[in-house]
Amino acid sequence: MAFCPSCGQEVGSASFCPKCGANQVVAPAGGAVSVAASSEGLAENVAGLLCYLAGWITGIIFLLIDKRPWVRFHAAQSIAVFGGLTVVQIALSVMSSTIGGLLGFGVMGLLGMLVGLITLVLWILLMLKAYKHETYKVPIAAGIAESIAKQK
Repeated sequence: MAFCPSCGQEVGSASFCPKCGANQVVAPAGGAVSVAASSEGLAENVAGLLCYLAGWITGIIFLLIDKRPWVRFHAAQSIAVFGGLTVVQIALSVMSSTIGGLLGFGVMGLLGMLVGLITLVLWILLMLKAYKHETYKVPIAAGIAESIAKQK
């Protein structure tokens, strides 16, 4: 039987400890990234990924429940990025419904599809970077996120 080196919990063949969330996979020398686990048992990189899972909604949840600075930054960045993109999508939808009747699908529809594509790409990129425990800062949103994350 295998045991977690962090807390001593029996882990079997699991990749993460079910009690403390510590990574059980031994990484090759030279490329390991330290991932801290919270007292709740959720690894910091997994919490960072979950901040982006449902966009700004999970961002708000993690901003309220998690006190680790790195996770709070990702939660705040999720709120700034996906909250902003949601506002843009709503504005384009309203403009498309008012102006779109006159112009057909046209420019508003193409802009809506472009914003949707940008949202999808950012969603995947930010979740992957968070899971790898990398701090990727989205240009405009990172400044907003840092100011939100510092507030208590």
